[in-house]
Amino acid sequence: MKITRSPWIHQLNSERPTVSLTQDISTEIAIIGAGIAGISTAFFILKNTNKKVVILEKNMLGHGATGHNAGQVVTYFERPFAELVKDFGLKPACEGQKDIDMAWDLIELMYREAGLNIPFSRFSGHAGFSNKEQVIHELEDLYWKREGGLTVDPVYIADSCDWSATLPEKYKGLYLPEKHSVILERLTTANTSYIAVHSAQKGCVNSALFCQEVLAYLLVTYRDRFVLYENTPIHKVVLRHSNALIDAIKHTVQAERVILCTNGFESLTILNETGLDIDTKFHHNVEGKVGYMSGYLETFNKPPAAISYYTDVDSTIKDPYFYLTRRIHEHEGKKDYNLICVGGPDVSLEDRTEYIKDYDFPEEAQKQIDEFVKSTYETDPNKKIDYQFTWHGLMGYTPKGVRLIGMEPKNPVLLYNLGCNGVGILPSIHGGERLSRIIRGDVVPQSIFDPR
Repeated sequence: MKITRSPWIHQLNSERPTVSLTQDISTEIAIIGAGIAGISTAFFILKNTNKKVVILEKNMLGHGATGHNAGQVVTYFERPFAELVKDFGLKPACEGQKDIDMAWDLIELMYREAGLNIPFSRFSGHAGFSNKEQVIHELEDLYWKREGGLTVDPVYIADSCDWSATLPEKYKGLYLPEKHSVILERLTTANTSYIAVHSAQKGCVNSALFCQEVLAYLLVTYRDRFVLYENTPIHKVVLRHSNALIDAIKHTVQAERVILCTNGFESLTILNETGLDIDTKFHHNVEGKVGYMSGYLETFNKPPAAISYYTDVDSTIKDPYFYLTRRIHEHEGKKDYNLICVGGPDVSLEDRTEYIKDYDFPEEAQKQIDEFVKSTYETDPNKKIDYQFTWHGLMGYTPKGVRLIGMEPKNPVLLYNLGCNGVGILPSIHGGERLSRIIRGDVVPQSIFDPR
């Protein structure tokens, strides 16, 4: 068993001063959770309204799922887009996709206004497929996006795959033949089992470091109406007709509105004095899943990358896959390294008390990651890799597989920016901006992200 060590937490300022709640307080907006969702929500509410904002964090800034993710910035949903069309309808699904696509502009706005100089890379990322069924699943998603008027790029299929001629007519124009060597080059692999690739905009960022730097900006810019309290666990939220009472064990917080900015998989009791108990509404239906990741350093001689690999030749697109990111990484004061991060193994949690963030890293997960790296990314299968980082993160999967963003239908005092669903960075940022418009009183169109 390996002790866990996150490369994102490793880069945070361990000497940053923290403040815990030491008295009863009142505020206009209380945000529970100081990860990327909470910090983004605070940023946009402070920017777009004159409200006073308090963030309450049970541990430390960015030390939850935000500091234990893969660092990928992507616009796709973890669920197949075709399933979203089936659940929500074509137009709403496409509008939801547009919302996430536009979050690229929002994260760049945050960088500009906060004056951030920490690494953030945007580039063309790739997904590699190893059988016909996987390709058809990808084409089905692209088909519905094209039907909804979205711009899509084609899947490139190795010209040696004779089955491409048998693909359904409706996929015409969504795929093109390509030399197998070109596909392997895009995927940075010599493993010939990958026979198709789809490329799209992706990125890399240390979301925990991003939170730390945005926080510093907020504390200075909005010092008169913003504060973060860390090491302040919340056990209960009581919703009233026009405000909420938040139980922080020794002290209480009274707020006009309370916003849950968590992964949704935690022990938190919500009592609704205006109607039926909504506890089961928000988190008893959220599935917890632990993802395992490892990272190692290599010489800085390649550009940033983010690649997904569907590896099992007998699997379908829905099966677990491996994902790899490569980005510049400062280590021990030196900036001439690339950090290679790889994830894929995961396990679902049935019991909400099962996950402990300080658990050791299981040897079986490390073995799976190492076997993948040596079969796909590294050219020497006998090379011994020094994994300097091993970590795991808890993801909350909502029943519909999309983030919950908006007001609780049974009591508008409670709002959500909740559920990472495996791909949480851009949805979290979109959620923060959307909630700021709701708080401001704007008429916000219905969305696939609405709790209702």
